[in-house]
Amino acid sequence: MIIYDLKCPQGHKFEGWFKDRGAFERQKRSALIACPVCGSTDAVMIPSSVAIRGRECRSSAERHQAGVSPGKVVRELQEYLDKHFDDVGEKFAEVALRIHRGEEDGRNIRGTTTQPEEENLRDEGVQFIKFALPEFDA
Repeated sequence: MIIYDLKCPQGHKFEGWFKDRGAFERQKRSALIACPVCGSTDAVMIPSSVAIRGRECRSSAERHQAGVSPGKVVRELQEYLDKHFDDVGEKFAEVALRIHRGEEDGRNIRGTTTQPEEENLRDEGVQFIKFALPEFDA
């Protein structure tokens, strides 16, 4: 779907949504495009800020993001988790429940659980996120 900025001879600006440029041309020849203000069917395309905006106008974050590989993102996530979360291993459910109940100081933890442990955590109202990360060679 392409969105074109349009203008009628009276200067009213509006937009039209088309499958492609050919669809716009066919609809214009058949007088199917009408100004919503005055009803004129002689609309023309006008430059739009989106059409004028080039690659160099992207923000630095957009330029940076475009060059980041998925593997690098996963590695950075793994490094962040290693640095900011205590690895409690197979005791994740036990420690998470103690933190949830106020029996231990709150902190970021990571580890593993079994399906029954996960169900118990949900029943107790413990919020957690489960995902698997690939193991990388050192």
